[in-house]
Amino acid sequence: MWSREESIIGHCKRHPVWFHCKWGAKRDGKVIAAATRVVADGGAYCYTTNKVLGNITVTCTGPYEIPNIQVDVDGAYTNNIPTGAFRGFGAPQAIFAAEMQMNKLADALGIDPVELRIKNLLRDTSLTAMGTPLPGGVSLVEVTEQCALAAGWQQTDQGWRKLKTRSRSKIKHGLGIAAAFKNVGFSFGYQENCWAKVELRGNAEIEQAIIYIASAEVGQGTHTVTRQMAAEALGLPLDQVQLLASDSATSPGSSGSTSSSRLTVMAGQAIRVAVEKALENWRAEQRPAIAEYTYLAPKTTPFDPQTGYGVPNFAYGYLAQAVEVEVDTETGELHILRVICADDVGKAINPQQVEGQIEGGIAQAVGWATCENFITAGGCVLTPNLSTYLIPTISDVPDRVETLIVERPDPRGPWGARGVGEMPFIPFAPALVAAVHAATGVWFDELPLTPERLLKGLRERA
Repeated sequence: MWSREESIIGHCKRHPVWFHCKWGAKRDGKVIAAATRVVADGGAYCYTTNKVLGNITVTCTGPYEIPNIQVDVDGAYTNNIPTGAFRGFGAPQAIFAAEMQMNKLADALGIDPVELRIKNLLRDTSLTAMGTPLPGGVSLVEVTEQCALAAGWQQTDQGWRKLKTRSRSKIKHGLGIAAAFKNVGFSFGYQENCWAKVELRGNAEIEQAIIYIASAEVGQGTHTVTRQMAAEALGLPLDQVQLLASDSATSPGSSGSTSSSRLTVMAGQAIRVAVEKALENWRAEQRPAIAEYTYLAPKTTPFDPQTGYGVPNFAYGYLAQAVEVEVDTETGELHILRVICADDVGKAINPQQVEGQIEGGIAQAVGWATCENFITAGGCVLTPNLSTYLIPTISDVPDRVETLIVERPDPRGPWGARGVGEMPFIPFAPALVAAVHAATGVWFDELPLTPERLLKGLRERA
């Protein structure tokens, strides 16, 4: 058992990443080129750095169709703590860089940031930076429009425009927006898979269904939605469905990791087919009727070593987020008034849990973007406890979080469902920085936005 201090010193952290970006657009707002150079601090050992950097490569030019792209990505060995997977798996850093570029382009071109995004967002037939289209059901335009309308933008005959915001003497008010996409499952040539077994008990009628699956519950509610999906497939009340999970004695097949927003999709597909096979056995008078099935997701590929092209993932999630903030120009303090998150979950198996995932992801993102400042020097951790490494409290989280659940079915998801776990975290930081820029006129390219960093930027501009 580790103490909190031992954990902070010893466990892997999110990768610190440096980006050098050069993007170009035509005067009408069409983005035509992006060059991005990435260096990530991998720490003393290559833990999951190569895999995290693969996801950074996919997402560092954002959810946009850009015809000319050059991306170079390196992980560096250093004397720091090894870095690894953390919620978003590299996408938060990459989307921060990409969305900062889009917001700065909008500012330089004099085009509304929503208008610029709508012009360039990926659609169903668009080619990604990997030279291949996304799977069907791409809803980036839909989530961006819904988020913008809820946040205070208006769509007119002349295009999108943001309503004027209020400011007081030292308190400046701002509103910003960002969009994002994120892989569901982490594939890059590995074929994602999930095993499940269904046992139906009873005589003339099914009296009980037992679901066996290896999936681990880590607080996101996967065991609840697993039972719900089984009950839906069987046409049974939820109280007649029993789940036996996370036990190698009863679930010899693997469900894969509880990560990468994948378990609802993978478990749902495995259970759906296992139920179909068990019902066939039930109709053939087997008692109990038992069937098992291993779902294999569509195949993916690694990057081509010459072109960088490929099909790295079999499914994606899409969302947009707007942040409304007040900045105290005398103290550098931020007051986050509200966050609007439009998240396409394909099909909300459990809408309350979706809201919980969104609110929790945003609360965690507030910490990453504003106060969680992990400092090392010479390989030593200088913030080893919760008095020096500050996590957000109830007074730091947004006053309001408005959840917009968008349900555009994913053709590869069970009942059209997509993953949601990591998505709400990803676009918060660039939306926050855009809101701070709208309030103060200052761009901040580094995180976290501590009061000291904010005051320094404001004074340099003055």
